[in-house]
Amino acid sequence: QVQLVESGGGLVQAGGSLRLSCAASGSIFSVNAMGWYRQAPEKQRELVAGISSGLTTNYADSVKGRFTISRDNAKNTVYLQMNSLKPEDTAVYYCNADVVPRGGGRSRYWGQGTQVTVSS
Repeated sequence: QVQLVESGGGLVQAGGSLRLSCAASGSIFSVNAMGWYRQAPEKQRELVAGISSGLTTNYADSVKGRFTISRDNAKNTVYLQMNSLKPEDTAVYYCNADVVPRGGGRSRYWGQGTQVTVSS
């Protein structure tokens, strides 16, 4: 069993900051790429930022220069530092991880989602 548990969402004013965390736990052999997605009401889920096990990162154009993704491989945890938040960043943010469980195989797992609301 592998679980991703997110934390750090909330309500913030425009221009403010939030930091999201997501920890993978359970019977894990290794964690490959990790990332953050978001889904706003009536919109499709979109990739916000990703990071490989080797710490290579990629970002959606809409968040470049404002968001920073990082990870702690020893803790199987990924972070998303969000600065200069805008109302259009309002969404449910989901953590995703490409995990190899101890029993073998390889699957992508999702967190339960955390709400981020940015007021104008």
